[in-house]
Amino acid sequence: MAFSLNEYLARIGFNREARADFSTFQSLHRRHIAAIAFENLDVLLNREILLDDDSIFDKLVTAGRGGYCFEHNALFTRALNDIGFETHNLAARVLVAKPDEMPPRTHRLVMVQCEEATWIADVGFGGLTLSVPLPLKDGAEQASAQGLYRLEKKQNEFLLLLRQHDHFQPLYRFDLEKQYPADYLMANHFIAHWPDSHFRHHLLAALHPLDDCRLTLVNRRQTLHLKPPRQEALKDNDALYDSLQQRFNIRLDHPRHGVTRDAFSNMMDKLLAQEEAESK
Repeated sequence: MAFSLNEYLARIGFNREARADFSTFQSLHRRHIAAIAFENLDVLLNREILLDDDSIFDKLVTAGRGGYCFEHNALFTRALNDIGFETHNLAARVLVAKPDEMPPRTHRLVMVQCEEATWIADVGFGGLTLSVPLPLKDGAEQASAQGLYRLEKKQNEFLLLLRQHDHFQPLYRFDLEKQYPADYLMANHFIAHWPDSHFRHHLLAALHPLDDCRLTLVNRRQTLHLKPPRQEALKDNDALYDSLQQRFNIRLDHPRHGVTRDAFSNMMDKLLAQEEAESK
């Protein structure tokens, strides 16, 4: 289905006039991550993830599904462009798992010009995604329910960090080189098909409701990020299937983009058996 700005705004609950100003920009960012879940179901179901605007709109808006960074930030950027914002596509190297060597650029984010300032926006980094845009400048900080974000400039690159438990954790690093659709196609194919990709080994989901009570999921381990966090082990695949719909706002009944309860259960049984085998 073709992209529709009005339908996107309705999907995220934005019900006032959308203007190319900071108030709109900030509200769109916050409402997007509160309404559309981060999730990787299609990778686990061996479905190809299409990155053209219409395919992403059909999945995340029309079908009520979620997705990961290449889908989220593409949809968000398309909406910003339609409203009149100036955007610049970027890519980052993800550091949150503390890789031994410098990883490739496998994360999409966007730089936005707004009210004579430059900002970084990112609605697709899962449970640790930015709550609202962050100024693109050395030392910029943003307090959030996740912790304190900080941006540091390292020569020609920027490093995004998050302070939790009294220390800063690197999330990703990026430069300002413009990215093209082909760059995202290659990175998307790599993380969806590379055998060691964590997207192929775990069911992941995250949602950031407007009450700031962040919700994350890894397989059947669901966490409500209160103080202290409240973790729940979902008892079976049926409970997990229901939680994705009721807690994470992910529709699973769409004829093309949905998944039946039985097919979902079979997928999870294989995934958990694989996880158990790898832990031995």
